[in-house]
Amino acid sequence: MLLSLTCFGPQATDLGYLLHKNPSRGQAFPLPFGQALVFYPEAAGDRCTACLLLDIDPLDLAKGREDADGGGLFQYVNDRPFVASSFMSAAMARVFGTAMAGRCAKRPELPRTALDLEARLTMLPCRGDTAWLERVFAPLGYQTSFTPVPLDESFEEWGASLYGDLAIRGRVRLCDLLNHLYVLIPVFDRQKHYWMGEDEVDKLLRHGQGWLEGHPERDFIAGRYLSPSRDLARMAKDRLDGDPGREVAEDWGDEAQSLRETRLAAVVEVLKASGARSVLDLGCGGGTLLRRLLKERCFTRIAGADVSPAALERAARRLRPDRLPEGAKDRLQLFQASLAYADDRFAEYEALALVEVLEHLDPWRLDAMAQAIFREARPATVVLSTPNREYNQAFGRPRPSGLRHADHRFEFTRQEFRDWAGKVAVDHGYRVDCQEIGVPAEGLGAPSLMGVFQRCG
Repeated sequence: MLLSLTCFGPQATDLGYLLHKNPSRGQAFPLPFGQALVFYPEAAGDRCTACLLLDIDPLDLAKGREDADGGGLFQYVNDRPFVASSFMSAAMARVFGTAMAGRCAKRPELPRTALDLEARLTMLPCRGDTAWLERVFAPLGYQTSFTPVPLDESFEEWGASLYGDLAIRGRVRLCDLLNHLYVLIPVFDRQKHYWMGEDEVDKLLRHGQGWLEGHPERDFIAGRYLSPSRDLARMAKDRLDGDPGREVAEDWGDEAQSLRETRLAAVVEVLKASGARSVLDLGCGGGTLLRRLLKERCFTRIAGADVSPAALERAARRLRPDRLPEGAKDRLQLFQASLAYADDRFAEYEALALVEVLEHLDPWRLDAMAQAIFREARPATVVLSTPNREYNQAFGRPRPSGLRHADHRFEFTRQEFRDWAGKVAVDHGYRVDCQEIGVPAEGLGAPSLMGVFQRCG
């Protein structure tokens, strides 16, 4: 299978810097299923082309199958070594990982530059889905062409095969083009070579960040990328919708709704008692907390931030900032941001609220979140709530994972939360008051945990 990337224009050979691959020599990269070869058939003037060729060993593929023994010829003769598939996406991540991340040490300005780029994929298995090619690639700004491959060139009457050669061209950043291909190639070839688990949702959202949320065919892309698991597709949709406050609403009805109201009321009261005039809701989702804050005249500046553009659009529809009175329009601001990365805008607010957001982070990212909030932004007050894992037994229908929502990466017990919050406070010069929210159950505590951090000095 072959992927070619062509850059046009007077700076075409900058493609070599972006890919971190020297045009003057070919390179080979070992893979679990064969090897990847990178070479440049042309690199001069106003045109530079880099090719990624996969050499897949069908014997290695068959050996990795549980049913390989005695499986017959089919184990060794199939289309996997020849078609653009999830193997290509895996090879791209291995060979072009730095370019996909938008990094270029020698020319740091290049990854931010939109270039005239064309990508060609040979033997993409469309299986009659050619109309979807335009619907998937056109909203991303590409001109698309697709040439079906005949079943046999010697017998035209046999017609076209299920495969074809795809070409897309547009003025885009290289990192965007690569991430588009990484996600969309498996959308058209659904025979994944790897086990589909929850980490695939992470990969989809990571490589789809900034474009998948607002794509008109978002649900189709997520569903096909995560096929055949409907549960994973539903999880991806929930996370793309960006409403982490829905942790139990669908499963536990009125009890969950009452808990949410109690939690929001507790957070608002703490923020009012802090004396803060400006508040930032990090991970604001659809704007439920923001709507409550707008009713409180003591807050003169209110902002909501979320990593999901779709969530911010939903918050804007709910809050209708354009319809606020002239004197109130300047009170509210919405912007995109991730709480796991330092952002100068966070420091503009006296108080930060993180309501049922922590548990949607991978545990290994908690340190990065703490650094961004408590070391870099250093607000006077931080109010943070998260589920109490011990209480989940009281809901009556716990999930097999033991967690409260399918998108939760972890949940604290009461002691774990106190230990974590205490360490964060000590490390960053804060004092913390750990509280419980909601009606407690015997031996289990209350359903939600809240930490109120006050900066020392």
